[in-house]
Amino acid sequence: MTSGPLAGKTVVVTRPRAQAVPLAEAIAMAGGQPLLFPLLEISPAADPAELQQAAARLADYSLAIFISPNAVDYALPVLLAAGPWPATLRPAAVGPGTVKALAAHGIGNCLLPPERFDSEALLELPELAAARVAGRRIAILRGDGGRELLADTLRQRGAVVDCITCYQRSGPAADGAALLAAWREGRLNALTVSSSEALRYLLDMLNAEGRACLQQTPVFVPHARIAANARALGLNKIILTDAADAGIIAGLVAYNWSA
Repeated sequence: MTSGPLAGKTVVVTRPRAQAVPLAEAIAMAGGQPLLFPLLEISPAADPAELQQAAARLADYSLAIFISPNAVDYALPVLLAAGPWPATLRPAAVGPGTVKALAAHGIGNCLLPPERFDSEALLELPELAAARVAGRRIAILRGDGGRELLADTLRQRGAVVDCITCYQRSGPAADGAALLAAWREGRLNALTVSSSEALRYLLDMLNAEGRACLQQTPVFVPHARIAANARALGLNKIILTDAADAGIIAGLVAYNWSA
């Protein structure tokens, strides 16, 4: 019989498939049963011209901000195909997963917020103060859509900012039938959700029965903004964890399952 702090617990991992494996493996290592159910599909940007143009002028930038591991995975092969990473170009990341993805491509010396991992924390770094970025060209590599806080604030501080879409997100191909079946069989104990967009897709795909089940199921989220959005969408069993996979696992392990 499986042992560990998550023994007997089935935990749904809703990350995009390419990013789901490390969290699923960590759940299994803790004795749990991961259920992969991606709520976002990631694909290359519809128009590659923007990224190709950025690759051609990469040396013109002082700072390249990668919003997510997906931004690294979809942008760096194109950027590095045009030539080596410029020595004068400092990479920056919103979270530690993105730093790890950059390191896998041989890109180090990355700016990263020390604690909170979001745009607000990145903007608090002294390297992004107005005195340091005014007049400099900054690339923000990201998916389609998303918040404009980072770009708008850096422009207000005098930077020249290019927002470069290198991947696009879409809703899941599956419907909620697999989740509903797991709930009906009593083998769905928790969900992990890592973006507000994914959470909205989840609610949209569930029928009334599924939403009622969701209300009774703990949903673990790694950021206060996602937790706030979850509450605004009517969910009440939200557990805020620390950031990244390590934070989610710590939250799952520490949770009082008998409550």
